Amino acid sequence: MITNHFLGLLMLSILQPINALPVAPGNTVNLLGTSQEKDDGRILQRSKRGWMWNQFFLLEEYTGNDNQYVGKLHSNMDRGDGNVKYILTGEGVGSLFLIDENSGDIHATKRLDREERAIYTLHAKVVDKRTNETLEADTEFNIKIHDINDNEPKFSKDLYFASVPEMSDVGTSVIQVTATDADDQTYGNSAKLVYSILQGQPYFSVDSDNGTIRTALPNMDRETKENYQVVIQAKDMAGQMGGLSGTTTVSITLSDENDNTFRLSTLESAEVGAAIGRIKANDADVGRNAEMQYSIVDRDGQDMFTIISDQNTQEGVIRVKKQLDYEKQRTYSFKVEVTNTYLDPRFMYSPNPPFKDDAMVRVTIEDVDEPPVFSRNPYIIEVHEDTAAGSFVGVVSARDPDADNNSVKYSIDRHTDLERLFNIDSVNGTITTLKGLDREMSKWHNISVVATEISPDFNLRGLLYGPANTLQTSCLGNPRQTTRVPVFIKVLDVNDNAPEFAMYYETFVCENVQSGQLIQTISAVDTDEPLVGHKFVFSISSSNPNFTIVDNEDNTARILTRRAGFSRREMNTYLLPVVISDNDYPIQSSTSTLTVNVCACDSRGNMQSCNTEALLSAGLSTGALVAILLCVIILLMIVVLFAALRRQQRKKEPLIISKEDVRDNVVSYNDEGGGEEDTQAFDIGTLRNPEVMDANKLRRDIIPEMLFPFQRTSPIKDNADVREFIHGRLYENDSDPTAPPYDSLATYAYEGSGSLAESLSSLESGCVEGDQEYDYLSNWGPPFKKLADMYIGKDTARET
Repeated sequence: MITNHFLGLLMLSILQPINALPVAPGNTVNLLGTSQEKDDGRILQRSKRGWMWNQFFLLEEYTGNDNQYVGKLHSNMDRGDGNVKYILTGEGVGSLFLIDENSGDIHATKRLDREERAIYTLHAKVVDKRTNETLEADTEFNIKIHDINDNEPKFSKDLYFASVPEMSDVGTSVIQVTATDADDQTYGNSAKLVYSILQGQPYFSVDSDNGTIRTALPNMDRETKENYQVVIQAKDMAGQMGGLSGTTTVSITLSDENDNTFRLSTLESAEVGAAIGRIKANDADVGRNAEMQYSIVDRDGQDMFTIISDQNTQEGVIRVKKQLDYEKQRTYSFKVEVTNTYLDPRFMYSPNPPFKDDAMVRVTIEDVDEPPVFSRNPYIIEVHEDTAAGSFVGVVSARDPDADNNSVKYSIDRHTDLERLFNIDSVNGTITTLKGLDREMSKWHNISVVATEISPDFNLRGLLYGPANTLQTSCLGNPRQTTRVPVFIKVLDVNDNAPEFAMYYETFVCENVQSGQLIQTISAVDTDEPLVGHKFVFSISSSNPNFTIVDNEDNTARILTRRAGFSRREMNTYLLPVVISDNDYPIQSSTSTLTVNVCACDSRGNMQSCNTEALLSAGLSTGALVAILLCVIILLMIVVLFAALRRQQRKKEPLIISKEDVRDNVVSYNDEGGGEEDTQAFDIGTLRNPEVMDANKLRRDIIPEMLFPFQRTSPIKDNADVREFIHGRLYENDSDPTAPPYDSLATYAYEGSGSLAESLSSLESGCVEGDQEYDYLSNWGPPFKKLADMYIGKDTARET
């Protein structure tokens, strides 16, 4: 028992003594006494407690460079004046353990191994350095070495041999293998072992607690496979990650049993109802005594197969009852019983009636290359909108159901993803985004993922990756083994749109409105869809002197006037910014502008007119008046300039300013006759008929006044000569006062061979200028004054 003056303290959590309580600074604790002494000299009484301090704990396999700290001894006889000496004796003192004689600190000098020694017993005492008088009596305490997991489990043998009868039931015990662990079994899980099977599945299993190996498949046939190698693992730390493990191998042999078995085989793809084989029992009887009936009596066989009797051959035909699966079960063994359909009453009560027999039927299922199988069909994945390109969407998984368990490559059918929004990792089936998603554009995206089985003889050089990591395969195996699965991707809403006005509002306020009067009720819409529904908050600037807003708490708000009396002369339109916010996270808000027109209304508030009154009567500003005046001046200048241009055009000189400026009007008929004798080339009646000729055609460049009435020429007789006709027309034109003031050359195109008409132009006629009278030009008015002066002046000079 420790004395009442001795105090053991442990530093660090791993060295803390059992039931140790904290010691207040400045106190010395008497563990078994009844008093404490404080710095001020007062004595405090306390009840006696049986605390234990006489055991220290130390971790094994310490790897530090310094000595390992064990704990501290302290006596209340130590006043800190250096007169106290701590002495340590016992096992390993000096070689394994050292104590500081002044402070009482204990250290371990070497690495300790719990498997070599778990507990060390030591003794400590305190003496006076000056007198060597014992101040504290010799006290015994222990240092216990804490275990760490530094030993792996070990089996007694590296190789075990065992046997089990063929066709044994599931769970039949084969052998028990055990392992041992040198670590402390009483402390933690360092020595708690868990057994597992690494090789030998699915034929055998092992009990995780005791290592007993048992059969896991029924009807294991020695003729099919005789020897099995099973690898068993024992792992400490209760099988958790980080535990140490050891393994052993068990060679198991199926022992032969005398069995009378029919052996059949079929593909796993055999359709339901397909016949997979026939069995027949021998019966020495003939006739109806040889007729037999077959039936399956085992439950295992009844679920998957059925048997019918062929009355012609007396054979039992075994057919598939349910779809077979090689990967789930590869063999089926069941008992078939055969009985005679006709029973002879004489043998019914014999000890061994000869009317039935049984036999075992073993059906082996053969593998068929099957396409990959997805873990789910379909997939429904949710992803938030506005995710960045390359963000994770989800994972699809497919496996090869065949025993070979070939690898599977994934790809997206780009016909279902025309916008190329998604990508898939061809190896692990991880779907990511190629572009950002917008729920307001599309809430759902439906794509198809293709899983392609890659055979072991797959040509890696034929593996190509197209755009957006799309798998393109060219393999030597069977590329047709593909499976498609629909993937429905739902885009979850994110509050990324701000609310706005539900419609365009045409708002007006009356000039005679009163303060606080309602002028408009507004509402808002938001393309987002929060889970708790929309909740909008409306607000305007509190400093607005004209209008105020009242939120109705139902996603609508009222616009009220803040003051009475508005004037269109002062301002006919007000722009009111309204801030609309939602309640989702993150909060989105927008500012919509409400246009308020000031209108004239009747006493009932009905709008009459919103047009602004005349600007001048309203007392326009000086700047506005100057602008209007400038516009009027510019318009006047444009009108004056236009009038001057029109007048200038009227004063232009006529085209003919001299005698030399003579213009001929040449009329071409584009018809050449054959002479005077050619009466077929031209219709002479055209020349003789004045109705045909356009004699009343006036000049286009001068429009003279009709001073003289038009004189129609008399027609020419049909038998008149052409020469007479032409001379007649020439005379009429020369004497016609309405004829143009200069010659017109009329080409009649009648100049055949031997024609005596010569030129028909009046330029070469026998008349001279003196034969003309131009006095009438003076009567044509001012436009022809210059022309009259030219010709009348010449006639006067000639006469003179």
